[in-house]
Amino acid sequence: MNSYRKTAIIVGVLFIIGTVAGSMSVLILAPILGAPDYLIRISTNETQVIIGVLLELVMAAAVVAIPYVIFPVFKKHNERVALGYVGARTVEGVGYIAAAVILLSLTTLSQQFVKVGVQDASNFQTLGALLLAGREWATLVGVYIVFNLGALLFYYLLYRTKLIPRCISVWGLIAALLWLTGVLLVLLNLTTTSSTPYTLSFVPMFAQEMVLALWLIVKGFNPSAIASASAKT
Repeated sequence: MNSYRKTAIIVGVLFIIGTVAGSMSVLILAPILGAPDYLIRISTNETQVIIGVLLELVMAAAVVAIPYVIFPVFKKHNERVALGYVGARTVEGVGYIAAAVILLSLTTLSQQFVKVGVQDASNFQTLGALLLAGREWATLVGVYIVFNLGALLFYYLLYRTKLIPRCISVWGLIAALLWLTGVLLVLLNLTTTSSTPYTLSFVPMFAQEMVLALWLIVKGFNPSAIASASAKT
């Protein structure tokens, strides 16, 4: 097995790990953080919250690893854009870490809230709301916007290099633009992350990444595109 084939498999596996870990963290954390009594639920479901945090960190590690693994392939075609992709996904990883740290802070706040009870409840609720808002901002701006900007660079490179079928690359470009639009609508208060339009905005990207991952694992990169890049080098 040559190095390009190994790279394709590793990237495909990392996409699956990141997507699965991220999806599981949402399934675990959303019912807790979205509840009106989230300050109590976080404390009573501390184990689930910690698992959710760990899953977010696993996702962060996976998304940051992807550009570094594929960089040797991309740099033969366009090193500047490849470096931009590395930078975008690194910032995205930092965004995930920031969101995870905020959630751990919420866990500590929740423990104190349960101990204190109704005394100074309004202060705890105010601080909790601020932390939740901070986590949402970190996710929307530091993760989702940066992710989609990085995705545009990623699929642009894949489209230009023909390393995978162009139909998959075009799908990725459209999905990134669609999700980016959904995020911007949330930031402009025109919709919410729990709305149907927003959900529909990111579903195409979720499906596309799974198709891409399976293609990379089963088929790998286009040999003719690799040969062309090697000849230019």
